[in-house]
Amino acid sequence: MPTLEWIGKSKVINHHQEVPFRVLERQYSYDEQGQHEEDNGSENMIIRGDNLEALKALLPRYEGRVKCIYIDPPYNTGNEGWVYNDNVNDPKIKKWLGEVVGKEGEDLTRHDKWLCMMYPRLKLLQKLLAEDGVIFISIDDTEYANLKLICDEIFGSNCFVSNISWQRTYSTRNDSKGIVNEVEHLLVYSKQPDWNPNKLPRTAEMDERYKNPDNDVRPWKSSDAFAPDSVGHQGMVYGVQHPITGKIMYPPNGRHWSFGQEQVLEIMQGWAPYELRDINDAEVRAELCGIAKESVRQDVKAIMLSVPLEEAAKQAEQVYQRGQWPVFCFSNNGKGGIRRKTYLTEVGGRLPTNFWAFTETGHTDEAKKEMLAIFDGKATFDTPKPHRLIEFVLKIAGSDNALVLDSFAGSGTTAHAVLNMNKADGGHRKFILVEMMDYADSITAERVKRVIQGYGEGKTGVEGTGGNFSFYDLGEPLLVGDCLNEAVSPEKIREYIWFMETKTPYAPPAGDSPYYLGNHNSTGYYFYYEPQRVTVLDYAFLATIKEKADGTVIYADRCSIGEDKLAQMGITFKKIPRDISRL
Repeated sequence: MPTLEWIGKSKVINHHQEVPFRVLERQYSYDEQGQHEEDNGSENMIIRGDNLEALKALLPRYEGRVKCIYIDPPYNTGNEGWVYNDNVNDPKIKKWLGEVVGKEGEDLTRHDKWLCMMYPRLKLLQKLLAEDGVIFISIDDTEYANLKLICDEIFGSNCFVSNISWQRTYSTRNDSKGIVNEVEHLLVYSKQPDWNPNKLPRTAEMDERYKNPDNDVRPWKSSDAFAPDSVGHQGMVYGVQHPITGKIMYPPNGRHWSFGQEQVLEIMQGWAPYELRDINDAEVRAELCGIAKESVRQDVKAIMLSVPLEEAAKQAEQVYQRGQWPVFCFSNNGKGGIRRKTYLTEVGGRLPTNFWAFTETGHTDEAKKEMLAIFDGKATFDTPKPHRLIEFVLKIAGSDNALVLDSFAGSGTTAHAVLNMNKADGGHRKFILVEMMDYADSITAERVKRVIQGYGEGKTGVEGTGGNFSFYDLGEPLLVGDCLNEAVSPEKIREYIWFMETKTPYAPPAGDSPYYLGNHNSTGYYFYYEPQRVTVLDYAFLATIKEKADGTVIYADRCSIGEDKLAQMGITFKKIPRDISRL
């Protein structure tokens, strides 16, 4: 598989492993009662801070749990002054490049900078995706080719799903020159190969193709009665006698009947009496399969009329005039070839394509007008995406309880889409937004607040969606060098250890032991830690353990019990802080 090389790649390819774990510090919560300091327990999060560190902070709790990721990273236009999420020319990113890449960072092109910025973030996003998860990345032509190559490397080329063209504009300017960029890309990758999207609701235009010419109980349309691969399905390549003309009909070359012979025999009995009969047609069937007569299956019989043709034709004509024809019917007023009735109720929804028209997914002008409506006519953001675009993403890639992540949150469109959909269908989707720029609270979170409460006045007013979220800042790193950071509360450290060990949310257990974390898969976990003193795993500490478990994991600074004895007792000792830093 071809890979992409650029200046600085060697410094960032494993940089996600060096990013410190930071704790998330809740600043406030928000719901329909407004903003308050009390924790409302919301599973929706808006995080202010470097999205690389924020993604690392999310790993212990959310690794492998995110159903759908949508990101809209900067498109590397070179514009130093744009208002956009995580601009690669922002001083914070420049400082990061200098620290990680070193002096080489001074020689980076815009493409090098962009790739250095994106690579470690995509590595962490891949870890956060659930096994059935999928990521959508908005991108334009400037970085599409580079993005495709690094995504092949990180997610795997066999997990590439599609390159979707989103029709971002509904009209072109008269003064446009050259070839007008009417679409942007959405590059789509799944966590596992062979991911399949949800089907979309059918359109009225699609349903209009289904008629009911025979007064059946359900509308249907005529479709092929055949399927491909005749050689592999020789038992389904046979003759069927027409009940009116008497002609023996076969599937086309290389194809077979779409139903098994017993089922087809039963269907044809709805026209006239039929039976299975050997008509010595091996040569015909061999030709249809494209093989020698000696190689074709020899025991395949034809479906033939069991009564004289005149009697069968009379009966079939009566069925045709009566209506409600069998599933296999005939074209040309009942005298043509075999067709299959496909019922509307059986086809389900429509599959999404790789072209998304603005009529269904919105356009940039719609997004700008929406932002003006939300912020009372003030232009707060230059390049928002329409919430209909994200809703379309969630329709094909989510569920009504999906966890949705956007780590380049910008104006908060993803949260807007999630709240809209929850209101519309009563779902319980959750969102996590990350925004490093200063407007994370004043624009990103503010938009979400106004969507929850409603915005606009009079006829143009939009009713609130309801919902809630909590706003977080990135706090202290869990480790300073190789040591636990004593500025971090023990409870926060306990949460991280539990997440890392069990990949499940931490719920402080009831009981008297201040060191007991809980039981997971018949293993009891203990964090024997005191900020101001060295802790020792000894027999005196073991005597305090009252909880029953098949196995025990104990974190402490030191251990005075031999490894053999610990093994006999089913105890695993993990040294503070060495084993935590390894995690």
